[in-house]
Amino acid sequence: MVVNYGVITALQGISLAVKQGAIVTLIGANGAGKTTTLKAISGLLKARGEIFYQGRNIANLPPHQIVKLGLSHVPEGRMIFANLTVMENLMMGAYLQRDKQVIRRELDYVFGAFPRLKEREKQIAGTLSGGEQQMLAIGRALMGSPKFLMLDEPSLGLAPLLVKTIFQKIVEINRDHGITILLVEQNANLALEVSHFGYVLETGRINLQDDSAKLRQNPLVKSAYLGG
Repeated sequence: MVVNYGVITALQGISLAVKQGAIVTLIGANGAGKTTTLKAISGLLKARGEIFYQGRNIANLPPHQIVKLGLSHVPEGRMIFANLTVMENLMMGAYLQRDKQVIRRELDYVFGAFPRLKEREKQIAGTLSGGEQQMLAIGRALMGSPKFLMLDEPSLGLAPLLVKTIFQKIVEINRDHGITILLVEQNANLALEVSHFGYVLETGRINLQDDSAKLRQNPLVKSAYLGG
């Protein structure tokens, strides 16, 4: 996959795979192309190349059709609807879902996973704390009944205790709900700890790929990303 911003090539021909049921992480420095990768997969950026999901080439499909297929994207910075209530934000996540029973099931799951959202369902989303907004962004994505969830920097701007809580929920969503996850995360140590497989992206190219446990022990990864 190749992605250009004007004359600048942000992704220089990357190839990666995300196995069903796995948590796969993309790590790399700022500007490496991690967010660009997620945006290209979800149809927010035009890419050259092929993007296969469950055997179908979804490259250049519009984002709403990609969401219909079961891919949800939690963007960097959360991008909640700040002037709407928590409940209204969650219902926006279920916009394409017509089965009321499915909507109720997903809402029950979201409130079970994030009880704080239930407590604040009538609260204006822009008044939530950073951690609560991140929970809301993930919850909104889950309301679309995704099979594949992409998370962009879920720990950004959060206190360490809240980061731990968010990542525990990510693991539970994968384990208990069977959702495949592609995770972009600046905290490389934590990303490799919760994921099964990892890719190291540098200036638009994949330089390393391996089981996450092995990447954590790789001297190059330790030196560049793990502070060791």
